Amino acid sequence: MDVSITDITEVEKEISIHATAGELVPHFEKAYQRYLPGIEIKGFRKGKAPLDLVKKIHGESIEYNALDSIASEVYRNVIQERHIHPIGDPVLTDIDYKRGEALSFKIKYEIKPTVQLTDYKGITVEKLIHNVTNEEAEDEILRLQKANSTMTEAASAADDEHVVIADIQQLDESGSPLIGKKNTDTRLYLAGGTMYQEIKDVLLNAAPGETKRVKFETEHEGTRQKNHLDISIKKVEKVNIPEFDNDLVKKITKEKITSVEEFRKHLKDDLESYWKDQSKRTLENNLIGEIVRKHEFAVPESLIKGIGDSLVEDLKNRQPNKKLPADFDETQFRESNRGYAVFQAKWYLIRERIIEAEALKVDDNDIEQLVEAEATKMGIEKDRLFSFYKSSDAVKDKILNDKLLRFLKDHAVITEKIVEETTK
Repeated sequence: MDVSITDITEVEKEISIHATAGELVPHFEKAYQRYLPGIEIKGFRKGKAPLDLVKKIHGESIEYNALDSIASEVYRNVIQERHIHPIGDPVLTDIDYKRGEALSFKIKYEIKPTVQLTDYKGITVEKLIHNVTNEEAEDEILRLQKANSTMTEAASAADDEHVVIADIQQLDESGSPLIGKKNTDTRLYLAGGTMYQEIKDVLLNAAPGETKRVKFETEHEGTRQKNHLDISIKKVEKVNIPEFDNDLVKKITKEKITSVEEFRKHLKDDLESYWKDQSKRTLENNLIGEIVRKHEFAVPESLIKGIGDSLVEDLKNRQPNKKLPADFDETQFRESNRGYAVFQAKWYLIRERIIEAEALKVDDNDIEQLVEAEATKMGIEKDRLFSFYKSSDAVKDKILNDKLLRFLKDHAVITEKIVEETTK
């Protein structure tokens, strides 16, 4: 059997295989045995016709129908003999068969690139440090108060803590309504952080039945645009913010916390934990980003497609009925996320090589440490949890990934940067 391999790219190959008639005989014999039980020939019970007669009547059809499976089997044998490790699905690109003579076919396949590790130690990254202030805690308390506020109808929008319900009509520069540019029953919260100041100014003290006209400019991607609106006020509601007292604390926490003092302490701890976690994630993402940028190599399309598949599946699972909308453009979605998919594929390959180069692995001690940290919290006996974790590839991969990130951070140059003002 003649076999030749052509390099299309660093990661894409094409294998050409030529099999003689004699080499095909055992493959066709197996095909006949598969088809024989279902063949009916007049004068014989189903599946009992002589093989020579079956070959004479159905041989050509059976052989042609078997070509794809024969090509797949021969391909698998060749890559196994040559210790080739393809990734993704092979693609049959060309097949030529002359009965009684030979079979020639070509199959394209991909392999992982050879990743030459360069810089992954000594990477300089910043660690953002944010000290949570009392003002931030109070801002969060105010947000919770507003989330639990009630609404009552008001005669006018006397202050910022009012919501104006209005129809908004866009106008042209001459003041004429623009067809199809009207939004009805729009709720405008005067204390909201996204409202244009010009709109807020005309709505302050406004009452139902009034129409306010406002002009203001906006800027988008360097282009300024003039806006002209008629705002027809239909209703005004007062936002009644509740007192921050023990009763509100009990409501917010479902009785888990019963006092304002205890809540403030828990809130400060939660905010500090949040920022520590954000700092850790940002540091790790920036470290991974720097390592990926320092490595250039071809990425197999099958890996990029696989990550795209997972993104589509994740999006599908977040839909109410687990189905994508009818107008969802999957091609456009994949293309817009291609950069992310390429990055993740590169990190997967680099990660694999670093783990190999540094001989990182998961042992029983690593699993025991995780069990010690989680058994009580999960309410599961340590022995049972250990057995589960030891048999779980997902858990072991998480442990290995955490070990890799600790290694990379231990070998990085980390500088701390205090961040005074941040937003969640």
